[in-house]
Amino acid sequence: MEIRIGVQHASREVVLETEQSADEVRAAVDAALADGSVLALTDKKGRQVVVPGAKIAFVEIGAQKAAPLGFAAS
Repeated sequence: MEIRIGVQHASREVVLETEQSADEVRAAVDAALADGSVLALTDKKGRQVVVPGAKIAFVEIGAQKAAPLGFAAS
């Protein structure tokens, strides 16, 4: 799923693809905003993205992507 994070005073958004569920991402965002800690997410390649909770402007959690549909030759 695609996650977009807006950071205060930054002109670009942080965009990553993660295998974490929407509920897991939402819980991590809620925790970072509640106590001012960092939001740490792991992308599909295993890289960690860390954003200070106090600097988060918005977080957009995309929908789970369904498997691609193909056309079989008959």
